[in-house]
Amino acid sequence: MSLKRLAIAVAALVVVSAITLGLISGTFGRLVGFPPATSEPGPSATTAATAPRTASAPADGAPSSPSTRTVGTAPPATSSTDTPPADTSTELPRPVLFPAPPGPKPAAATVADRIKAVSSKGVGGHYTGTVVDVGIGKVVFEHRAGSAEIPASVTKLLTSAAALTELGPQHRFTTKVVSGAEKQIILVGGGDPYLAKKSSKSTYPARASLGGLAAQTAAALKKSKQTSVRLGYDDSLFTGPAWNPSWPSGYGDQVTRTSALWVDEGRLAGYSPGPRTSDPSGQAAKVFAQALRKRGIKVTAIKADEAAATDEAIASVRSMSLERIVERVLMASDNDGAEVLFRQVAVAAGRDGSISQARKQLKETLTELGAWHDDTVVRDGSGLSRDNRIGADTLARVLQLAAEKSHPELRALITGLPVAGVEGSLRYRFGTDDTTSARGLVRGKTGTLRRVYSLAGFVRTVDGTLVVYAFIVNGSPNAYAAQTWLDEVTAAVASCGCRN
Repeated sequence: MSLKRLAIAVAALVVVSAITLGLISGTFGRLVGFPPATSEPGPSATTAATAPRTASAPADGAPSSPSTRTVGTAPPATSSTDTPPADTSTELPRPVLFPAPPGPKPAAATVADRIKAVSSKGVGGHYTGTVVDVGIGKVVFEHRAGSAEIPASVTKLLTSAAALTELGPQHRFTTKVVSGAEKQIILVGGGDPYLAKKSSKSTYPARASLGGLAAQTAAALKKSKQTSVRLGYDDSLFTGPAWNPSWPSGYGDQVTRTSALWVDEGRLAGYSPGPRTSDPSGQAAKVFAQALRKRGIKVTAIKADEAAATDEAIASVRSMSLERIVERVLMASDNDGAEVLFRQVAVAAGRDGSISQARKQLKETLTELGAWHDDTVVRDGSGLSRDNRIGADTLARVLQLAAEKSHPELRALITGLPVAGVEGSLRYRFGTDDTTSARGLVRGKTGTLRRVYSLAGFVRTVDGTLVVYAFIVNGSPNAYAAQTWLDEVTAAVASCGCRN
């Protein structure tokens, strides 16, 4: 073989090898995540390099800000001087999903047609209802929305909103033990609705417990050479009647007499509806005394007392954060927890923790939020009272505020709502053929009293529009028909392709 032919053969081998290696490296590069040498149709390397490296996700349940981009285009560049220069040597990964593009909003007439198409056979009575587009604040459906009706447990949305506004989502309630007179300690209630007998490491969120408080107290007493004490207990944070005068006596299995000091919500069997203690603070003191005795401290007497402001604290435990409390109240529709928050609204504003002062402060707080109408009436925090009167537009306004970026303190109103067909008070709802498609999509707070049924929450429609809704039915003789209608109406909104 001549030298010329040999050189040609070698050159050809080198070229073929280079091409083969390039294809292999490109293929494996994609498999392991390395960017290709040239980008496919989409954002250019220059555009991608100027895009932000990370994006702050909105809080759970919060809507994303409206996008100004078209699907398939690059993220907008940032001009923030706080953002470090992007590395232009490699292309940044493109997003898997883009935000829903801007476009026509739901047509009110179309939404109304879908809601009116839901059969109301057997429901009876009358209703107030509304649907609001959160992004633009536009009402896309209303029916007697300003008519104040008996709301039942959706009242908890207003109570929770007021508590979060007055105290903030990270607030915690403290239960403490102080030194009283000679050889006396006083257990002081701080209005922790979920103070437990004992805590469990497997429970989330963690609950403060009398067992944990007793362990601290016993250690402090032993350190000061005390092994025998008299126990006082102070529930004076809340004042006035413990039983709301607007409740019938038959609610005794639905709610405990409200107290700033109780254990396991005063539920004797550990569940609700169920038997309740008639003396919540006294029962808590007895549980605490028993815990002290197990830790080597003799308790010679137990009686109600009131701690002085100057008494020194020797032990304390703090509740879960208020946002976690609100989520629990809404998820389980907890009457006891809601009534404690109702009183805490008054205390937070410097008022005494009575029912009358809680009513006044709730009105004042919600008025400042722009979520109170002249015909609104709130007599309790849980919605058990049939004297309450709330319109659908008021409920929707509170939910709208909670979903907006301007009120992050209210976010627990969104994150605490049960998911349809999955959890909480909606776990066994949305089971008909017309509603199963909304399972996992609709979130809402339920309400049920005799001949009163309500549902208020939010959903992102198939169009990508985030809406809040509220519906209250009064006077229905058929519980199943009324609740099914509420489920089907919200399912109709969820599945709505209603844009102009």
